[in-house]
Amino acid sequence: MQWTFSWGWFFGGIAIAIAGLIMVKFHRAIADNLAGGVQSYDKIKLWGVIAIIGGFVVMSNLHTLLLYFIFHLIMPNQFP
Repeated sequence: MQWTFSWGWFFGGIAIAIAGLIMVKFHRAIADNLAGGVQSYDKIKLWGVIAIIGGFVVMSNLHTLLLYFIFHLIMPNQFP
């Protein structure tokens, strides 16, 4: 499998990274209104950082390569 650049995944990754940045920026308001309050500030911030990292992986189109390797490890006969 070869790596190829895709503008669609690039802009999708930017959208995911921006959503993660918004989560990190406003983690207190999100936790107060949607989660358990003070006890979940760090959880919301952690999920925001995970979204930022995931956005960069999607932006560089590495997610398809990673998924291919994972599925190839699980089912080696199904993928060439």
